Amino acid sequence: MPSLSPSGLFVGLATLDVVQLVDRLPSPNAKTTARQTWLAAGGPAAVAAITFASLGGRARLWTALGEHPAARLVAADLASAGVEVLDAAPPGFELAASVVLLDAASGDRAVVSGSGHVPVFGTVAVPQLSGVDVVLVDGHHPGLARTVVRSLPQGSDARVPVVVDAGSHKPVFDELLDAFSDVICSADYRHPALAPRDLLGRGPELVAVSHGEGPLEWWTSGSSGVVTPEPVDAVDTVGAGDVLHGAYCHGLASGLGRPEALRRAVQVATRRVRELGPFAWRAAIA
Repeated sequence: MPSLSPSGLFVGLATLDVVQLVDRLPSPNAKTTARQTWLAAGGPAAVAAITFASLGGRARLWTALGEHPAARLVAADLASAGVEVLDAAPPGFELAASVVLLDAASGDRAVVSGSGHVPVFGTVAVPQLSGVDVVLVDGHHPGLARTVVRSLPQGSDARVPVVVDAGSHKPVFDELLDAFSDVICSADYRHPALAPRDLLGRGPELVAVSHGEGPLEWWTSGSSGVVTPEPVDAVDTVGAGDVLHGAYCHGLASGLGRPEALRRAVQVATRRVRELGPFAWRAAIA
């Protein structure tokens, strides 16, 4: 049974996000001046872990941070949110930075991702898995994902939910598909051979597809449905999908059924987009 304070392990990417609020996205060869700039922890697994902790869970993030000055800024944000970092960075690793332009008029964003800086891991020790109620993987550090997923207890009675942030397809997803329990896809997700709902029966017990402000679709082997977000004037959509994933993990780890966990996650993500700035939303969801 999940504990009163659920425990989640988040495996994947942390970055330094440079977020700039602009009146409009610049056209080619044009310049613009930002209204405001933030330096903040980003990355799918990192933001999901921050969300989980902000909802009252105990979150650990297994990632690569290293000793670069950018890593210290990210580590400070994670510590402030109550996320414990398990740093697997090899010597000399430099944390990636992502540049995010946030449109002040619409809340939409354009991202230049730094996730292409892939560390080469040597032998890594498996994190403590006893007492973990849920695991999330984003696929950005496949070696870490393989290590954790293949080390989890097997069998239906002992199975720990493994949630996949499928923002885009990564080869490691096919390798581990039989061990995944929940796959949440973005509207842009494209598998080389399968439609999202066809992933059911190959391991996952739930597949969902989010559509931003549109209805989220979900399927299990015996049912399906949609979750329609409350209409909202979005001011900042940066990381909204990652917040959705972290909130869904918290719902599962707290003992909610999958449809109810999805409904709650959509509510939390909707609250996030109402708040301007990387972490102003944390107070709104606590």
